[in-house]
Amino acid sequence: MADTPRDPPIHQPPIRLAVCVSGEGRTLQNLIDRIASRALRATIVQVVASRPRIGAIARAEAAGIPQALAAQGKPGLGEFSASVFAPIRQRGADLVILGGFLSLLEIPRDYNHRVINVHPALLPSFGGRGLHGRKAHEAVLAAGVKVSGCTVHFANDQYDAGPIIAQHAVPVLETDDPDTLAERVFQAECQTLPAAIALYADGRLRIDGKRVHILP
Repeated sequence: MADTPRDPPIHQPPIRLAVCVSGEGRTLQNLIDRIASRALRATIVQVVASRPRIGAIARAEAAGIPQALAAQGKPGLGEFSASVFAPIRQRGADLVILGGFLSLLEIPRDYNHRVINVHPALLPSFGGRGLHGRKAHEAVLAAGVKVSGCTVHFANDQYDAGPIIAQHAVPVLETDDPDTLAERVFQAECQTLPAAIALYADGRLRIDGKRVHILP
């Protein structure tokens, strides 16, 4: 039996997004630009940063999006996660996007299957704790594989382990270094993540264990 009903908890379109960030915010900017060009029917109602003074905060400020900072210092997982989801809940976000968010989260019950992550490799390979960003691309190149890409998946309480929504493969070229491969994968992410958001907003995703079915 499927774990979730077909219809997502969206009361009135466009879908309301929260975006969690840890770095320069290129994924956030891609979503801002796609929404502005009407390529994605959505609105970003909250940005939550895991660290202060990062580029993503400046991007959110420039776009007029409210920002919040997660608990700093050395909070426990529960306290940290609560600090992330409190502003998201307050703003009434329908879906949470982990866009280069590097911290593990304890997802609360009301946001179960309402958090999606984009990972710069083809899961379940080259995922897990520590394999993010450049480190994932270095691992791909060291393994000598011929294909890499990105994965969009529902997040759970483990790194990169939730049900996969979509993947986009790109070739690994003989001349690649981590930077050139990263750029090719990022261009795939720019297409795949908005497409997955649109599928969720249309109620076309159904989770059945580890599988995500895309409905017509």
